[in-house]
Amino acid sequence: MTASENQGFNTRAVHAGQAFEPRTGAVVPPLHFSSTYAQDGIGGLRSGYEYGRGGNPTRDALQEQLAALELGTHAYSFSSGLAAEDALIRALTRPGDHIVLGNDAYGGTYRLISRVLGDWGIGNTPVDMANLDRVRHAVAAHKTRFVWVETPSNPLMKITDIMALADIAHDAGALLVVDNTFASPYLQNPLALGADVVVHSTTKYIGGHSDVVGGAVVVTDEELAEKIGFVQFAVGAVSGPMDAFLTTRGLKTLGVRMDRHSENGQAVAEWLLERPEVEAVLYPGLPGHPGHELAKRQMRKFGGMVSVQFKGGEPAARKVAESTSVFTLAESLGGIESLMNYPSEMTHASVKGTELAVPVNLLRLSCGIEDAEDLIADLDQAFSAIP
Repeated sequence: MTASENQGFNTRAVHAGQAFEPRTGAVVPPLHFSSTYAQDGIGGLRSGYEYGRGGNPTRDALQEQLAALELGTHAYSFSSGLAAEDALIRALTRPGDHIVLGNDAYGGTYRLISRVLGDWGIGNTPVDMANLDRVRHAVAAHKTRFVWVETPSNPLMKITDIMALADIAHDAGALLVVDNTFASPYLQNPLALGADVVVHSTTKYIGGHSDVVGGAVVVTDEELAEKIGFVQFAVGAVSGPMDAFLTTRGLKTLGVRMDRHSENGQAVAEWLLERPEVEAVLYPGLPGHPGHELAKRQMRKFGGMVSVQFKGGEPAARKVAESTSVFTLAESLGGIESLMNYPSEMTHASVKGTELAVPVNLLRLSCGIEDAEDLIADLDQAFSAIP
């Protein structure tokens, strides 16, 4: 069976790029490790394969799967999320161009744009993406090539109007890039809402098992695709065959996992909301979240990421982070196991002292697929350790 765009998400997740192997009928396509391919005479390539950097059947299958789930036409798989972002920016910008990005962007993205590509001549302006007038002004003030947004954002869980940003970007001749890592293709499809490019750290929900690092870029425009594909080939930061295979395997169960992640995220957020130790719960599934109604319009569900701020400040946040047993204190997110992160000193340490700095009383929770009652019990005992 092959997937079609008229089929549901879970059907496409299982079947896109996953046709059975014709010689034996194996329902799981074989994993191709070969670095090079025999030619039928000079230039006689079999199915276009020549060398592993330029093409690999396992990676191509993943790319087909990613494009089908993000409603794109072309997808490119990379060795990490930052490698994907770097290839995108170098493919589509030139020195003197400018990027307007959210003032709560992932620290690694900001570090790449400001400290690596800034030396190449790419400027940037962080701005509150919820304030469309400020976005419009920032875009107009520079030679803006990209408007770059995460929604939900990491870790402040802000929700941004993708359609409105697309209009602002396009009116200025810019492109809208959406980092869809937190939502995943199951909960949100930015290309269908007007975005030009979607980026992912496939390490997170797409891989889903905390056992593979990767990234992806998905587009619908043929010209953009050609430029991104060239940089993928010419620079070579591609995902290896095993990484692609593990990502494909994880992606097949994305829908059912995201349903459970979302259920657990909602349960944990509602429990946190009632705790006297808590100053604020940042989760778009709560009616009191400022982006709740917008999230309902552009997302299927609200996901498994919850951020919480403590009245006891940094000492309380640190104490809870170091007192859990079901939640593991670790970098990353989106795996089947629940993780807890102290962004100020971990994922976002690179933006301390800047406009993008994360509050020191904030913890980021990645709610896994365990039983919600056990997650809440773990948090309850950790809260009891707060002085």
